[in-house]
Amino acid sequence: MIFELIEQERVRQREGLELIPSENYVSRAVLEAMGSVLTNKYAEGYPNFEGLDGNDDEVLARTNEGHRYYGGQENTNKIERLAIARARRLFHADHANVQPHSGAQANNAVYYAWLKPGDTVLAMSLADGGHLTHGAPVTQSAQVYNFVNYDVGADGEIDYEMLERLARECRPKIILVGYSAYMKIPDFARVAKIAAAVPDCLLMADMAHVAGLIAGGVHPNPLDSGFHVMTTTTHKTLRGPRGGLILSRGKVSNPLKKPERTLENIPTLIDRAVFPGTQGGPLEHVIAAKAVAFGEALRPEFQSYAQKVVANARALAEALRVRAFTIVGGGTDNHLLLLDVMSSHGIDGKSFERALDRIGLTLNANAIPRDKRKAFAPSGVRLGTPAVTTRGLDEADMVTIADWLQRTAKLCAGGGDEAAYAALRDEVQELALSHPLPSDN
Repeated sequence: MIFELIEQERVRQREGLELIPSENYVSRAVLEAMGSVLTNKYAEGYPNFEGLDGNDDEVLARTNEGHRYYGGQENTNKIERLAIARARRLFHADHANVQPHSGAQANNAVYYAWLKPGDTVLAMSLADGGHLTHGAPVTQSAQVYNFVNYDVGADGEIDYEMLERLARECRPKIILVGYSAYMKIPDFARVAKIAAAVPDCLLMADMAHVAGLIAGGVHPNPLDSGFHVMTTTTHKTLRGPRGGLILSRGKVSNPLKKPERTLENIPTLIDRAVFPGTQGGPLEHVIAAKAVAFGEALRPEFQSYAQKVVANARALAEALRVRAFTIVGGGTDNHLLLLDVMSSHGIDGKSFERALDRIGLTLNANAIPRDKRKAFAPSGVRLGTPAVTTRGLDEADMVTIADWLQRTAKLCAGGGDEAAYAALRDEVQELALSHPLPSDN
């Protein structure tokens, strides 16, 4: 039964097109690593962190000892060392913790490493594009720490004056730049300058959505602008398995020894916060898949991919603009678009999402800044280009997709019949089948 459902999902992915900006398609090599015998192995603790500055062969040639609580680690140590070394090279980091099971776990580990209960975190408002783990009241972290939110202005940019004023007033222990629905490129240097005036303040960037763009050189790296920590998921634009990653600047040391609580020691404080602080055994099959994905992202062709993601997003934005869609912020500088479909087409985001499901295009309903509608029927939808770019679609195809979105919006608003939806689905399927999934190649 499960096998049949998996096969049905494979068909759905083959015959449709993925526009959710937080989803992507992985290579066959990533899938094979995920489904390997490494799923059988426990590996609590860490490998040796020495000698991670060279190429893959040099990393493997160094000592294979580690700080593990189980035997039989001769292979897992090598795999995790490769994942760490590749992540460090990819993101210009002093250290990488590849063990977080998700982006939420990565964020919680950083909070746990640096904060005490009641400490203040200054982060983007969820209503303006921030993420649940940045202080939404329903989350565990919001029950432990004090989150203060800065907003996004009418121009779609972070309100940096508000951010600076709040930093002076509340003296946060962490200033966090991160988001799940923000289409601009943050001014990391400006935020770093603001944080420099706050004593003992950790600069943290949650780049889960744009990590692949950073790796591909089309988006600035916050670690190059004075940030201490960068968290991310390893899927989305990075095209790896579902999981988390924490990158940091500072001194790397033995995680068995508790270091002094300083910004310089943040790599080791984070290691201890991940294990044993917030997680037990790492998922070594996922870490192997991360290592594969990082290796793929280090290749020149990944830079070309990242450039095409942004070019496709801009082409899609322009094609939607001329088709009377309201684009929040006026456009995009990354892979993501947020559309106000209520103001432009008189339909709520959830209804539009469901209508598009009927033709094989997948996106998600999403609130827009200062949305007055309920969360399950918001004014907007969120969509992006990472997955369709992986399939090989180009800027001309973005015009076709925009046309499908417009036609579907009219059907949704006017109660179109099944025949009209079926005709659109045939068009989508034809384009999708002409661009196979990477795992089918």
